[in-house]
This record gives sequence, C-alpha cells and structure tokens, in this order.
Amino acid sequence: MAERLLVPQTSNRKEIYDSLIPQIQALTEHESDLTANLANISAALKEAFNFFWVGFYLKKESQLVLGPFQGPIACTRINFNRGVCGYCYTTKQVVIVPDVEAFPGHIACSSASKSEIVLPAFDKNGEVFLVLDVDSDILDDFSEIDSIGLSEIMRIVEGLI
Repeated sequence: MAERLLVPQTSNRKEIYDSLIPQIQALTEHESDLTANLANISAALKEAFNFFWVGFYLKKESQLVLGPFQGPIACTRINFNRGVCGYCYTTKQVVIVPDVEAFPGHIACSSASKSEIVLPAFDKNGEVFLVLDVDSDILDDFSEIDSIGLSEIMRIVEGLI
C-alpha cells in the first residue's frame, strides 16, 4: 500500500470507515511487527477523522501501558480499575462516553478531551490484550457508527496479535 490514505471528502463517518477499513487491512497484511502496525493504524485514524487523540494501551502485567499513538502526550500507565480504558478492560466491552467529565473516575490526561470511545482487542485465549482509546475535543462525538467501524478495525488488530 502507498504511504498515503485515500479518504473520501465527506463528513459521513460510515463512508469514511468503509473506505478506511480495507486500506488498514492492506497496510497491515504484509507487516508482522505489531508496534509498526499499531502505529500506522493510529496514524490512519487520526488522519481520516482528525480525532484529538488516538492510541493503544497494551496489557503489561497488572496495568495498561501506553503504546503507539497520535496526539498530545498521554498517561503512560493506567490501572485496570481506573478511567475509561480500565473500565473497558475489565468489562471487555466497547465504552462510549459522551462527556468525560460525567464519567466516574475519568483520568484527565488532557483537559481538551471532551468525549471518548474505547474498544478492547482479544488474544487467542479470549483475554483482553490491548485497548484502542479515541478521544475527541467535541462533546458527544461518538456514535454506534464509530463503535461498528472501530470494532471492524479491532478485528484486524486481533488478527495481528
């Protein structure tokens, strides 16, 4: 795949996901390094949607540890019982937070973050291996369309684990 994305000039997120998902598949299918793939997926999501922050937290022993990301500096380690990422990890479910200020225990890595979606990826044993964290500087910026599109991308990630 070329080093640039072809992103439709539209605000329709479903159309953008429909275009982006096969490009991410092509970008990762011949690369075996997980870090390189996660870095490119983060960059592709940031470029396609201009989200405030996009990145991965990987399970390392008893915490989630910052992995490849795009955006301002971030929290390096998150306990499983803290924040939206920890909640996603422990519940093993997609979490959409319309207003991070209203989420109990939210970790404010940046005061500019207003809404968030976090998705788990599972290893071959069905355990959460990592989470994808996407932050927006707009309140209530994520919907079921994002959950579906990002879940498809997480299935690609699971094939890389």
